[in-house]
Amino acid sequence: MKRLFEGTGTALATPFKEDGRIDFDSFERLVQYQIDGGIEALVVCGSTGESATMTFDEKVELISRTVELASRVSTNRPQVIAGTGSNVTSETIHLTVEAAGLGVDGVLLVSPYYNKPSQRGIYAHYAAVAEAVPNLPLILYNVPGRTGSNITAATTLKLAREFPNIVAIKEASADLEQCCEIMLHAPDHFLLYSGEDSLTLPLIAMGARGVIAVVSNEVPHEFGEMVRAGLSGHIAKARELHMRLFNLMRLNFIESNPVPVKAALGMMDIFTQVEYREPLVPLSEENEDVLRDELRRLGLVQDVESPMEVSN
Repeated sequence: MKRLFEGTGTALATPFKEDGRIDFDSFERLVQYQIDGGIEALVVCGSTGESATMTFDEKVELISRTVELASRVSTNRPQVIAGTGSNVTSETIHLTVEAAGLGVDGVLLVSPYYNKPSQRGIYAHYAAVAEAVPNLPLILYNVPGRTGSNITAATTLKLAREFPNIVAIKEASADLEQCCEIMLHAPDHFLLYSGEDSLTLPLIAMGARGVIAVVSNEVPHEFGEMVRAGLSGHIAKARELHMRLFNLMRLNFIESNPVPVKAALGMMDIFTQVEYREPLVPLSEENEDVLRDELRRLGLVQDVESPMEVSN
């Protein structure tokens, strides 16, 4: 089984045009920015990518484009991880099989949301996907704040032990004890990634092998450097970078993700325009000003007026 990345995977935001279609020119700029920043993995069609608002065909096209863009890299090619999870097991399998055929390195599978399955149901869901694609690395995704249910450490460990292609979990529960229990008892092949940007360094100190991050959309080089420093034991350097980027990590969640990070990418001229699929709406003017000030402090924008073209 292929070993997945250790380091930083960016949960890519998805740019849209005013008519609602995906803006592939802006998306290519974002991907190139990540590649230039030395990111280890491109994570497409996740929560930050507004995947819940996309059609099956849109997801397939976006995954395909990401694989193609990554394939252009001759050295240190970033892995491509596709978000293929849903709250319907058959639909999850369908998209996962499709993504495998497109050549992704692995998939990220959010636990079923809204229908709140029991732990037995969560186990059955992931077991069915693992059996459908036995040669594809699978990453569990625990984000109870969005799904309404927690994947317990016991369920995670049972899946990790019984299915060799279940190779990692993105843990966004913010429960450090749960994360520690997973890392303490997991089989050797199983990795834990932080799913909370601001908890990445503490989790690395406990044994996490990386992160699937939002903030690396804006600062791939610096955040990736922080993660690599932490993984290599250079804690003072990692702490310095963590503190430098901490306020941006926080501001990315001043409103619902991905509203702030997409606003930032517009201010940075990576996205030509900033559009959201409803029910998400643009960042408030007050929060936009606060975010722009932080981007200016970090040297990511110099303009006084926002260059974004935002439609309400």
